[in-house]
Amino acid sequence: MSGQDTLALLPTGGGKSICFQVPAMLKPGLCLVITPLIALMKDQVANLKKRGITAYSIYSGMQYKEVEKVLESARRGGCKFLYVSPERLQSKLFQTYCDGLPVNIIAVDEAHCISQWGYDFRPAYLQIADIRSFFPDVPVLALTASATPKVQTDVCDKLLMKDAKVFTKSFARANLSYSVLEETTKIDKVKHILDRVPGCGIVYCRNRKRTKEIATLLQMQGIPASYYHAGLPQAERAARQEAWINNETRIMVCTNAFGMGIDKPDVRIVVHYDMPDGLEAYYQEAGRAGRDEQKAYAVLLYNEEELADMHERIALQFPTLEQIREVYQGIVNYLQVPVGSAEGMYFDFDINDFARTFHLNLTIAYSAVRLLEQEGVLQLSESVFLPSRAEFVTNKESLYEFESAYPALEEIIKTLLRTYEGIFDNPVPIYERQIGRIMLMEDDDIAALLHQLHQYGILHYHARRDEPQLCFLQERVSAQQLRINMARVEVRKKVYADRLEAMFAYARNRDTCRTQQVVAYFGEKESKPCGVCDSCLKKKSLPMDAAAFKRISDTVISLIKEQPLLFTVLQIKMPDVKRNDLMEVLQFLNEEGLIKRDEEGRLSYS
Repeated sequence: MSGQDTLALLPTGGGKSICFQVPAMLKPGLCLVITPLIALMKDQVANLKKRGITAYSIYSGMQYKEVEKVLESARRGGCKFLYVSPERLQSKLFQTYCDGLPVNIIAVDEAHCISQWGYDFRPAYLQIADIRSFFPDVPVLALTASATPKVQTDVCDKLLMKDAKVFTKSFARANLSYSVLEETTKIDKVKHILDRVPGCGIVYCRNRKRTKEIATLLQMQGIPASYYHAGLPQAERAARQEAWINNETRIMVCTNAFGMGIDKPDVRIVVHYDMPDGLEAYYQEAGRAGRDEQKAYAVLLYNEEELADMHERIALQFPTLEQIREVYQGIVNYLQVPVGSAEGMYFDFDINDFARTFHLNLTIAYSAVRLLEQEGVLQLSESVFLPSRAEFVTNKESLYEFESAYPALEEIIKTLLRTYEGIFDNPVPIYERQIGRIMLMEDDDIAALLHQLHQYGILHYHARRDEPQLCFLQERVSAQQLRINMARVEVRKKVYADRLEAMFAYARNRDTCRTQQVVAYFGEKESKPCGVCDSCLKKKSLPMDAAAFKRISDTVISLIKEQPLLFTVLQIKMPDVKRNDLMEVLQFLNEEGLIKRDEEGRLSYS
């Protein structure tokens, strides 16, 4: 609010959105929000609009005219929040409008993505600082739920922050009990855990196939479970998510595609069936439990064979330059993209089918695509929903003649003209369900009529797509001309290996409080043992050693020599001593005849 650059580190569910939404509402102008998560972007825009607040988003898959319309509205002051994906910031269209945008705050969500030391590095974030030249006096608010001290410093440097104020909420969660269990037969343990912990929960898995397998096994055991991953159709994902949020489904078995932006406060248990590849991801996913501040549990299952496998897979996740070029060549062949074309174009892309077609290792293929994303060559969006688009490609006179010749299509033509402004000038988004409501017809019947118009050459109709989309961020080059910064890839590989080792160390360390391990990783220097994790509970159950026994015994005798005391008073005077330990010492002293109890129950020295 005072105009200073700010870095806010707030845990999952800690209220990051409020940090820019409230100041933006109090100040004139609009808040420019930069976020890579399209689903979260759409969700926040929808929620703001429900409250009567003007908000728009610009993201992958939008047509030029749509983007222009949003920016024009924002420039005229008809927008309070403008959500933009980082890739869009570099477009000429966006930068053309920058001079006229009344920006009051620049909020950078998921700010750790700007750092190559972070767990989700995205090169597009490195260009965010360039936007500051258009808004020299506008403060930047960087937000993240998980950043190590090194990443925090890097975020401030890369965003050109001046004297940044850093606000950190403790990473400790008093109501969340962490446990790590080394298990060979994991499914039995999951069933055991879910039987003991009532309420709804999440079970995270590494791959899509396993989500279905585990959900099916839980269903067979009588536990209402469903599964979720980015490969499911959008409508199915939305329906499953809704059923879980409404507690119609108790357990969601899912990949890490599930959970981002979902605000369900009453999750009681999060189980990681497979180990995540870093404490950042683990902390975020486990942190989806207990947002209502009530008791909740986070359980990580692992075995040493799994850790060895994860270590061996590092090489597959950071392929060589030759392997990257092979995958790139396979992609352009698969999509039939000629040299010098495709910049800014979207293609349906099923990476599983692609890998099968070209006999590629799926992990290498996916990792190569991820590295190509980081190098700004292309972008794979696993859950982009592109609505249907239509444009009349004839003049009004010819259209009138067509209506006369084909009266069965007259009603849908008139509905399109009345409902969608500009459909004669450029492709516009259309919605079969909306048209169906107007014409009292089913979606499929509307789609059939639109296809007919397309076949007659009257309308260009592109049916909606809900498949993974691959976008070329640069024009297609030959594989040998593909430039990849392999030195940067090697740095990322080292960072990844270190992060993996930290995750392994967390799992194997059974002596240190889990919360203390987590918060130390994120740079908190002082924290108390949580008292509720598996490590703390194990310490509570350990028998006393001889030194502790003697210390308690000496203290008891010293106190009751002064005056007889009730057991409850002794407890108050010895707050650091566990009740069971005190009782054990008193029983020994009684058996040895060193203490006695009077009629009122007071203990005194014999």
